[in-house]
Amino acid sequence: MITLSQLTELLGWASVINIAYLLLATIMIVFMRDTVSSIQSKMFGIDKKELNVKYFDFISTYKIVTLVFIVAPYLALKAMGQ
Repeated sequence: MITLSQLTELLGWASVINIAYLLLATIMIVFMRDTVSSIQSKMFGIDKKELNVKYFDFISTYKIVTLVFIVAPYLALKAMGQ
């Protein structure tokens, strides 16, 4: 059985990994949008303008899910003193 301190540590590392991935994805889309858009529009047959909407939707959804299911429980456990 997992203890509260182990769960806190797990959520802490999951937060670090998820936030790092979110930052990497955001940086790639901001600074390499043309390259990424041209490759993915050819791969999936989607218009580049539609891809920009899908990128924004992905990043916003991923951020909300990460904050709600990973970061918030971690902060709650830390506030409880675990």
